[in-house]
Amino acid sequence: MTDKQVTWSHSALKDFEGCAKRYHEVKVLKRFPFTDTKHTIYGKDVHKAIEDYGKHGTPMPEQFSFVLPVVDVLLAKPGRKLFEHEMALTKDLRPCDFKDDDRWVRGIADLLIVDDDNLTARVVDWKTGNDKYPDRDQLTLMSLMVFTHFPHVRSVASALVFLVKGSMVKHKMAREDADAAWWDYRERVAKLEAAHEFDVWNPSQSPLCGWCPVKHCTFNTKR
Repeated sequence: MTDKQVTWSHSALKDFEGCAKRYHEVKVLKRFPFTDTKHTIYGKDVHKAIEDYGKHGTPMPEQFSFVLPVVDVLLAKPGRKLFEHEMALTKDLRPCDFKDDDRWVRGIADLLIVDDDNLTARVVDWKTGNDKYPDRDQLTLMSLMVFTHFPHVRSVASALVFLVKGSMVKHKMAREDADAAWWDYRERVAKLEAAHEFDVWNPSQSPLCGWCPVKHCTFNTKR
């Protein structure tokens, strides 16, 4: 059992819901430190190139020039452009510092465009992987955080932009939808908080078990 504030993000909650045991071993006990692969390094390089291009006007490296058509269209949209914008909230949904000890949830918008005149915002998440299983849940959470950090915004249009695949998954949320969405998250996070409180981390079997780093798990086919 623990009295420590449970913190989460979109990826952490999805990891927990995918397999509580893996989450505990990786995120809580930290027995399997994350190691970058060529794919994750490529993704980070693309993100940094877009940020430097949009924020500082740094020329886009030739190997990433294929992103310019979609990036330029988005940068031409009206509003303030915020790159890799960090947002965090306390449990009572007050904005706080990204590293605040009292934070409950946090996330980073790859590109956030706030149109103060029209009371709207856009959230863009750059993806360099496969678009076969797009996760719209991420867009919902980022929209909710925008509503809290920018209380004048009335609606948020968001998108997962799959740069390599040349596709896009869109989502739109109005401020009046926020309360119901937050209740859904609170119900889901309550299960994560209960796991921490009672120190119960049950494994979940899936086709991905063979790739899990927790080799001693009963469901890992490569143990």
